[in-house]
Amino acid sequence: MQEIIKLQIGRFLLIYILLIVIALILKLSKINHTGKLLFSSLRMTVQLILAGLLLTYIFKNPHPLFTAFYIIAMIGFSIRRVFKKSHNLNKKFKWYIAVAISFSGLFVLAFFIIVVIGDSIFNPQYAIPISGMIIGNAMTGIILGLNHFMDGVKNDRAKICALINIGTPPKKVLKPMVNRALETAFLPLLNSMVGMGIISLPGMMTGQILAGTLPTTAILYQIAIMLCIASAVTLTTFLSLNLGYTTLIDKDDNIPAITST
Repeated sequence: MQEIIKLQIGRFLLIYILLIVIALILKLSKINHTGKLLFSSLRMTVQLILAGLLLTYIFKNPHPLFTAFYIIAMIGFSIRRVFKKSHNLNKKFKWYIAVAISFSGLFVLAFFIIVVIGDSIFNPQYAIPISGMIIGNAMTGIILGLNHFMDGVKNDRAKICALINIGTPPKKVLKPMVNRALETAFLPLLNSMVGMGIISLPGMMTGQILAGTLPTTAILYQIAIMLCIASAVTLTTFLSLNLGYTTLIDKDDNIPAITST
């Protein structure tokens, strides 16, 4: 296979012309997000450049502590992002979310690298990029699930109060909402899996092919990582919601955050 063509800085900068196209479309559509688009693009560029420099150093100087620190940092930033995007969560709920993200991400990562690949979990070549995909998708899934659950609790406040007033246990009232939130978190991933290989070639597979990996090898890695991502999203959302919703119920079997307002 032909070796990957290295991008020259001058040619690479031409890609930002597409930002002008996007900005013009937003302007014509009277969507006032041009500033946010430019800021997000600039922030993404700076973050990826810094990440690239840091990863280059780590790959040239592989050490378990460097790999562990990078993964812990990703987990920490993902937890912070979830808290920022999900409002009105009590401290115990947040604790369960943090534990769920950490446990699910590390468990799936360890299973994939140690059991499937057969390498050390501290090998930065595998651990860092794969943990990024796993934790990043888990973060997105839990944000979708949490927002759906909390919006449902808010919008169905009257119905919840009525059911509790007639003697329905709070857990029985909230559990169906938890299940629907889990479905909401999982469906986008399920839909993307259905179209893979026919409509689109996923990012990891595309990257490996561009780097010169045989398509057959890239396919095996892509299938494995997608199942890992699906597992992490499901496990993280399931644990967060099923543990977290119980924090809304007090010792008297009431939901004070809902029934008292």
